Order: sequence, then structure tokens, then C-alpha cells
Amino acid sequence: MKRHRPDDKGHFKTREVALEQLEKGIERLEARQKLLYAQNEYALLLIFQGMDAAGKDSAIKHVMSGINPQGTEVHSFKAPSTEELSHDYLWRGVKALPGRGRIGIFNRSYYEEVLVVRVHPELLVSQRLPDSCVTPRVWRERFEDINAFERYLWRNGTIILKFFLYISRSEQRKRLLERLDDPSKNWKFSAGDLLERAKWHKYMSAYRDALAATSHDIAPWYVIPADHKWFAHVVIAEIIVNALDDADLAFPKLTPKQRQELVEARRQLLRER
Repeated sequence: MKRHRPDDKGHFKTREVALEQLEKGIERLEARQKLLYAQNEYALLLIFQGMDAAGKDSAIKHVMSGINPQGTEVHSFKAPSTEELSHDYLWRGVKALPGRGRIGIFNRSYYEEVLVVRVHPELLVSQRLPDSCVTPRVWRERFEDINAFERYLWRNGTIILKFFLYISRSEQRKRLLERLDDPSKNWKFSAGDLLERAKWHKYMSAYRDALAATSHDIAPWYVIPADHKWFAHVVIAEIIVNALDDADLAFPKLTPKQRQELVEARRQLLRER
């Protein structure tokens, strides 16, 4: 996080140039989704984390705008329900994992357990854990659990990309004011947003620790400068496309028998004329 500025715009001189690049990225992503779905070997899990008003909804909406919704699932993780609290903290994330050939998008995720719960340690009480499970090493142990979980997913064909939308405190203030001043955005505002904003420095500390402890080759974290939404969208699209290219996706190869079946099917259809 120290190496990135939230207001970074990269090499783009104007917003318009960036949007042209985003449009190309969306087209490339659409083509690769078709390969992902047809090959049916890999799953793609995209995790979006960030402070309130960081632009998670906007990033999902714009970057994924060109893909087929039939092959995509979006899950938003808010405060856990009574049922979810009766299970381990990874349970609700496991239930929402994408199947092979599909793209799963987590708007917040199981990482809330080492972010929100760390900033609000009283939430551990509501999880009704045995006293022996809540030790001074609880956060380090959760990092270990998450790393092991993501390694397991990777070994079973899930490509994992994690995005931290890095917004500045001043930009968050601006966006929260927009929610107050724009009637069409009033519904997005919650009094709790200000309570969480007051804990900004605690959240930044929690994010630094979480990203450092859980970013690895098989499930990397990307710190995305997010003061300029258009820049964040371009970068995210490029990262996803490159990751899918690295997977060497391809349409399934047909066996000789399948090719012969296609030839016969074509003959039958042509006879109908």
C-alpha cells in the first residue's frame, strides 16, 4: 500500500483514453469467458474488498458488463445471518464458490473475518467460539486458514484474483457527501458508514496485515488505486484478462467420432432443404 497512491492514474493522460482501453478490455474478457465456459476445467473467483464507497459495486458493474450473465454469479457478503454464525466463518464463502467454467464474484468476502472482525473484536463473541479458539494468535491463525483454503481451491482448478480498491480518506468523504446530497443515492448511505470511517486508521492497519499475510502466487492481492474509478476499472479488466491468458484456455478438442457426428448432422440438416 505504501508503494501506491490512491489517486494514481498510471500512464493515462485523459479519462477518455482510459475508457477506450476499458472497452477493449471488456471485449477481450468476453472472448475469454467463452473459452472458460467451453473448456469447463477452471473456475474464476474474483474478490473485491475496500472501504465504504471505494467503488466495489461500480467496478463489478463496469468491468463485467460484457460477459454472459449465465456464466457469472455475484455474491455480496454483509453481516452474517444466524444460520451463518452457527457454522465456521468460511462456510458461507464455500457455499458461494463458482463451479467449473463459471466466474464467481465476491463483493466483500471471508476476508471480512480478518478486517471488520479485527477492528471490532467484540464480533468474535457473537461467533460463539470456544475460549480455547480465541487466542492472541487468532488473526495469524486465520491468515493460515485462509492461505490453506485458497491453496486447496487452486489445486482444484480455481483461479483466484483479489482486488483491494484503495481509496483515500478525502475521496471517501467526497463520495459519502454525494450520497447525502443526491436523492438517487440516499439509499446507499448508512449511519454506520460514519462510525466505520472514524476507525479509518485501524482498518488501514488491518488491511496492511491481511494483504501482506495472504498475497501469494496462487491467489495474489492487487492494490488498485481507486480515487479515479475509470482507472481502477481499466486496471482490473487488464489483470483478469492476463490471468485467463496465462491459463491457456481453449475450446475442447473433438474426437474423431465427434467430428464424424458433426459431418453427419450437417448432412441431415442440408437434406431438409
